[in-house]
Amino acid sequence: MIKNTNIPVKSSIHNKPIVTDVFYKQTNSKKAVVIFCHGYKGYKDWGAWNLMANYFAENNMFFVKLNFSHNGGTLENPIDFPDLEAFGENNFTIELDDLEDVINWAIRNKDFKDEIDITDITLIGHSRGGGIVSIKATENKSISKVITLNGVSDYGERFPKGDGLIKWKSEGVMYVTNGRTKQEMPHYYQFYKNFLEHEERLTLKKAIEKLRKPMLIISGGEDVVVTSKEGELMHSWNPKSEVFFVDGMNHTLGGKHPWDEEKLPKHLDAVIKKCITFIKNK
Repeated sequence: MIKNTNIPVKSSIHNKPIVTDVFYKQTNSKKAVVIFCHGYKGYKDWGAWNLMANYFAENNMFFVKLNFSHNGGTLENPIDFPDLEAFGENNFTIELDDLEDVINWAIRNKDFKDEIDITDITLIGHSRGGGIVSIKATENKSISKVITLNGVSDYGERFPKGDGLIKWKSEGVMYVTNGRTKQEMPHYYQFYKNFLEHEERLTLKKAIEKLRKPMLIISGGEDVVVTSKEGELMHSWNPKSEVFFVDGMNHTLGGKHPWDEEKLPKHLDAVIKKCITFIKNK
């Protein structure tokens, strides 16, 4: 097993590295590529994501996971959020730019040329990342398939409304408490302005309706953050998509951080098996 972690991928636009991991078995044979994007207040080393990466690699896939450049992590400390200023400056278009850079990096990297099949690239996104991969799959011709894990269906609905939005605009920043680290995490008003400026591109309904590639929508029955109704909505926008509903699964697919067990959470294990079957059979 080859495991190269904390590889800095240079952003083509933004002045921060995209910290990336790759997992694969070196066989000098072409493998399906899987690129995984974390969600809101997430990062590539959260919970059982490393066990997930190993599982895909053991099934002869080339697995890439990344920290978005402005997720709040750094190259020196990619876990948690030492750079809250970057977190506050993040937005959806930065994440789309980062994912584009990682796709191009993987395709063009000479170290991987004998190990990856550039005609078979799947994007997987968790939660907010599910929206990012859905948009990117419509934009990038190199993408073959897309999978959302408890993925959101509407970015606009998640912004403050009424007095909350007025206060955010007036003060220029709002803070969200991280329940685990207890950090007060900033969101600068530019986040909302960026959404308004790119609303056509960032409307997930429009992206998913345009998608002409195999799509797997995975939803959990006990997800109170992104309910299964959002998965049903996405399926209605793309009736050719496949839906995998996991009864009893919460938003984090049964995982938590830290994850100290050697086995995957049972729901995440079931999800990964479904993903692998979908990737191999589509």
